[in-house]
Amino acid sequence: MSNNRSKQGSGDVWARPEMQVTFRAEIMPGKTREERTFRIKTVHSNGRVSLYDFPDQHRQASFEPIVFRRTRASKPDQRS
Repeated sequence: MSNNRSKQGSGDVWARPEMQVTFRAEIMPGKTREERTFRIKTVHSNGRVSLYDFPDQHRQASFEPIVFRRTRASKPDQRS
């Protein structure tokens, strides 16, 4: 049975300093997305993060999934 804990030691990193993360709405009910979004100050060896302007350490499951979307460069109009 595989789980995320076994991946933590393999060098997989879910977060990096200065990234923005958004707490799940269930954790902060009644707050807007902007009010639930914070910047990561430190990533600890146990996989938890410390945030700027928010106390304590937090684990990955506390946040909405991070989706890395790449924007494609728009192609110039192709005329026949």
